[in-house]
Amino acid sequence: MADMTETMGPSTLREERSKTQFDVEAMKLVWAGSAAHKKVADKMKVLVANDPVFEKSSRPRLDRKSLYKNSLRKAAHAWKLIQDNHLTEEEASSLRHYIDEPSYNDLHWGMFIPAIKGQATEEQQKKWLPQAYKMSIIGCYAQTELGHGSNVQGLETQAVFDPSTDEFVLNSPTLTSTKWWPGGLGKASTHCVTYARLITDGKDYGIHAFIAPIRSLDDHSPLPGITVGDIGVKFGNGGYNTMDNGFLRFDHVRIPRDNMLMKLASVTREGKYVKSGQPKQIGYGAMVYVRTTIVVDASNMLSRAVTIATRYSAVRRQFGTEKGKPETQVIEYATQQSRLFPLIASTYAFRFVGEWMNSLYADVLARIEANDFSTLPEVHACTSGLKSITTSITADGIEECRKLCGGHGYACNSGLPELYAAYVPACTYEGDNTILLFQVARFLMKALSQVGSGKKPTGTAAYLGNIQKLATENCKITQGREWLSYDVIIEAFQARAARLAGACALKLSKAPNAEAAFEEFATDLAEAARAHCQLIIVEKFVEKMRSQIPGRGVAEILEVLCYVYALDLVRINAADFLSTGYLTSKQISLAKDQLRSCFKKIRPNAVALVDAFDHTDHYLSSILGRYDGDVYPNLYKDAQEEPLNDSVVTEGYAAYIRPVLKNQLRQSKL
Repeated sequence: MADMTETMGPSTLREERSKTQFDVEAMKLVWAGSAAHKKVADKMKVLVANDPVFEKSSRPRLDRKSLYKNSLRKAAHAWKLIQDNHLTEEEASSLRHYIDEPSYNDLHWGMFIPAIKGQATEEQQKKWLPQAYKMSIIGCYAQTELGHGSNVQGLETQAVFDPSTDEFVLNSPTLTSTKWWPGGLGKASTHCVTYARLITDGKDYGIHAFIAPIRSLDDHSPLPGITVGDIGVKFGNGGYNTMDNGFLRFDHVRIPRDNMLMKLASVTREGKYVKSGQPKQIGYGAMVYVRTTIVVDASNMLSRAVTIATRYSAVRRQFGTEKGKPETQVIEYATQQSRLFPLIASTYAFRFVGEWMNSLYADVLARIEANDFSTLPEVHACTSGLKSITTSITADGIEECRKLCGGHGYACNSGLPELYAAYVPACTYEGDNTILLFQVARFLMKALSQVGSGKKPTGTAAYLGNIQKLATENCKITQGREWLSYDVIIEAFQARAARLAGACALKLSKAPNAEAAFEEFATDLAEAARAHCQLIIVEKFVEKMRSQIPGRGVAEILEVLCYVYALDLVRINAADFLSTGYLTSKQISLAKDQLRSCFKKIRPNAVALVDAFDHTDHYLSSILGRYDGDVYPNLYKDAQEEPLNDSVVTEGYAAYIRPVLKNQLRQSKL
C-alpha cells in the first residue's frame, strides 16, 4: 500500500484548485499585461524548460568555476537560439528572463546599451549600438568604485584630456578608485561605460561617462594599462555567483576624445568644455528605464517566492484537534495567513505599479523628444522611491516565505535560498535603498516649499496641494465596513504622507543650517518618503481596480487583494497613523478586523492566485513549489542524488571517524 504522503500533496492541490472563485486564465492575462505579452512568455518559458542546456537543478552543488563556465555556455546557447529563430527584442528579453541565471548578458542589455541610448549623441549611437546589438562587443557599466558607491560625485577615477593627441587619459589614482562590483566586468566584457572625473585645462568638471575598451577583440586579453578581474565569491550557493562581478584599474589608458558620451556635454578638439544646453536630468531616461525594470522584476521575484510558500502551505500539514483526522493544513492557521496573504497582495500591487512605471517611462521619452523636461525631477524621485520600497519588501518577503516553509525552506531544493541570494543585491545596486529615500524626501520638501509660494504640485505629489485639509481633518470612520472604500483608503494614506512630510518641512524651516538639519532629521525624512511611496503604490492599485478588468470573479478577488495590501500597511504603520493624529486606536482596530475578514475571502483562492503567475516548475526550480504538489517523494528522491551519498561509508571514515570511535586519535596521523 502506497504511503499516504505520496498522494496527499497532489490530491490536496487539486482540491484547493476546485475551490477557486475566479477565472484563472483571465487572471493570467491580467498578470501578463496583455494577450500578446502572454503569448511571448508562453513560447519562451516552454522553449527554455524543454532545452537540456538550461537545466538548473544541479546549480547549487556546483563550484564557482563550474557555475561561471556553465553560465557562459547558457549565454552562448541563448544567443544562438535568438539568431537561429530570428527572435524579436521582446522574445529575446523573455528568453533571457526564463533562463533565470545572472549573466554578463544582463549588464550588456540592461545597462550598457541603455546608457549609450541615454547619454550618447546620435552619431555616437550609430557607431556603438550596431556593434552592441550584434554582440561583436560585450559591454558593462562601471560606475561603483572600491571606495564610493551611492556618492557618485565622490568617484575618483580620472579622465584627463590631452589636447596634443586629442585623447582622454583614464587613470585610477588611488586604490579606492578601483572600479568594483560591475557585473560582466570580471571576465566577459570587452568594453565598459565607465564614469570618471573629466579634467581639461586643469579644471575638474565632475563625473562624466566614457566608453573604454578593456579587452582585445582578438584574444580577449586585457589591453595595455588595464588591470581587470573577478572580485570573488558572493553570498549564497548559486545566486549571483554565476555573474563575473569585477574590478578594474586604469593605468594612464588613452581613449579617443569622442569616446566620451557627449549628449549632455562635450570637449572640443582644443580642450574646451561645452554644455549641450539640455538639463542634466535628460540622462535620467536610461535610469528611469533601469529602475522600471527593477520594480517589475520585484513583482516577478516575489511572485516566485509566494508561489512556493502558498503551494507548500497547502500541502504541509501540522498538528490537529480531532483524533483520526488528517493534520491541519498549515495555510489554515491565522498566523500563516497574516504573513503570507499580504505578500500575495504585495506581488500584485508591485505588478500594477510596474505597469504604471512602464507608461511613465514612455511618457518621459516622449517629453524629452519634445524638449519638455518639466516632469523629470518628479520622475527621478518617483523611480528612486519605488525602487527602494519594492526591492526592500521583496527581499524581506522572499526570506519570510522561506520561514513560512519551515525547516524544508532552508534546503536549497526549496528554491528559496538561491532566490534570496540572487535577489538581495537589488537593495544596493542602482542606488542604496536608504539613500534613494532621501532623494524622495528632498523632492517632497521642495514641493512643499512651492506650495507656500502658491505653486500647485502635480503628478504623484498633487495631494500636497491639499495639505491644509489633509493636515487638519481626521478620519471619520466609525464602523469596520467603512474601511472597504477606495476613497477612504487613499485619503488615509494621503493624510499620513502629507502630515509626515509637513512635520519634516517645519523642522527644517526652523533650522539655521538646512543641510545639517537634513542629516539630523534623516530618520523622519526617510519615513515621510516611505509614506509617499506607499501612497503611490496604493493609488496605482486603486487606479487598476477602477479600470475595466474582464473575467469571472477576477475584479472581485483583486479588490480584496487591494484592501489587504492597504489595510496591512495600516496595521504595520499604525504608529504613524496614530502619531499624526489622523486615526484613532479604535479605527486601527476596525482596520485589523476588516483585514482578517479579507483573509477569509482569499483563503479558498490562495493557490489559484499564485497559479495565475503561470510559472513553470522549471522556472520555479523548487520541490516545495511543484505545481502537482508531489513534494515528499521528490524530496526523498533528491536526497538520494546527493553526491555525499555516492558511497554508503563516507570517504573520511577510516582517516577521521574510526580513530574517534576506537579511541585511536593519538596513534593516527590527522
